[in-house]
Amino acid sequence: MKIFVSYSHRDEGTLERLKTHLSPLRRDGRIETWYDREIRAGGEIDAEISAELEASDIVFLLISPDFLNSDYCMDTEMTRAMERHEEGTARVIPIIVEDCYWKTSVFTKLKALPKDGKPISNWTNENTAFLNIVEEVARVLDDMDRAPAQPEPGETIRPDTQPRKYRVQRHFDDIDRSDFRDQAFDEMRSYFREATSELDSLDDLRGRFTARSDKKFSCTVVNRSRMQGGTAHITVRCSTGRHGFGDISYVFAEDAGDNTSNGGFNVENDEYEIFLTATMNFMRGNEEDRMTPHQAAESLWTEFLEQAGVSLA
Repeated sequence: MKIFVSYSHRDEGTLERLKTHLSPLRRDGRIETWYDREIRAGGEIDAEISAELEASDIVFLLISPDFLNSDYCMDTEMTRAMERHEEGTARVIPIIVEDCYWKTSVFTKLKALPKDGKPISNWTNENTAFLNIVEEVARVLDDMDRAPAQPEPGETIRPDTQPRKYRVQRHFDDIDRSDFRDQAFDEMRSYFREATSELDSLDDLRGRFTARSDKKFSCTVVNRSRMQGGTAHITVRCSTGRHGFGDISYVFAEDAGDNTSNGGFNVENDEYEIFLTATMNFMRGNEEDRMTPHQAAESLWTEFLEQAGVSLA
């Protein structure tokens, strides 16, 4: 999906942080982002912005006092973005950067991010706000992937027919699988780092993320409201090939040795795609057992939290 970012240049620091947090989605090939700094010297600014806006699937509006004060942001980019949103040809997502009087704007009817439209600048840990944004964007991408294709101009689709979906067979070699393993580990590490930071900002909970090496990290969670069993540890490793615990393995210990494991994930593929499967899952080959790196990270994080008596709402 192509994302167009409408923002005030005074908020460029926030834009760069947002791009950093979106990197797992970009690395997975799920999104590409565009903003006006991509225009090369000699390019026609208005024409290129208009073309990129028309070609986008999603439009981010980075809302701040400076955005609302910008005639170009409000009258040109936001106005056309909302027109496309009403037409159903693009999805507009307001992201509230700082406190400002935006409730009377035309986009106020849209769900804003982060959670409850709370400005990023008001979060105790801004990384938690960015994590919430990325998770919501990932859900939007999932919904858009499942949505039926829109007809081209002049094309009609009969209501009693469903658009056909195609899968293309391809050959995956050891390099493909190795690259996918490394990418999956990087995404799981990012997920745990951000989730731990978010959890550490909550009352009665503490979290610590430790990068042991470029192929190994640990997390500790303390549930201070629980008298016993309120501490959980986990170590996650990317396989070095010396032990048969899976391409990515984990141990519920603070800094576990490489010769121990409580479970893991293997990189597998069929004729169409690469995916992860849990090494402790004996029902192999079922579609529901296949996981993306994000799904694997979320599943493992949930299992880890349960060790400390914490669950996701």
